Amino acid sequence: MKNLGLFAGLAAMSMAFAVPANAQSAGELLKGGAIGGAGGAVAGAVIPGLSTGNGALLGAGAGLAVTALSKNKKTYRDNRGRKYTIDKRGYRRYK
Repeated sequence: MKNLGLFAGLAAMSMAFAVPANAQSAGELLKGGAIGGAGGAVAGAVIPGLSTGNGALLGAGAGLAVTALSKNKKTYRDNRGRKYTIDKRGYRRYK
């Protein structure tokens, strides 16, 4: 179980270094990690054999991974009604 907690911690730290590559804001990733950590801590308190700390590490790693891999982009509409998103350079990308 110790190796699993160490692996989750390393996965969470590697996601932190991959933030610029995923074009997600750091606040969104931290929010996903915090929500996952809280859920993991609750699961660690409920599940026998899993400590609260290990559950929090696993949950934070999973929350970071889900947030980083999800492609939630806000869509806008122009004056003609066409949908578009804004890329990292600020240009409109129409769908």
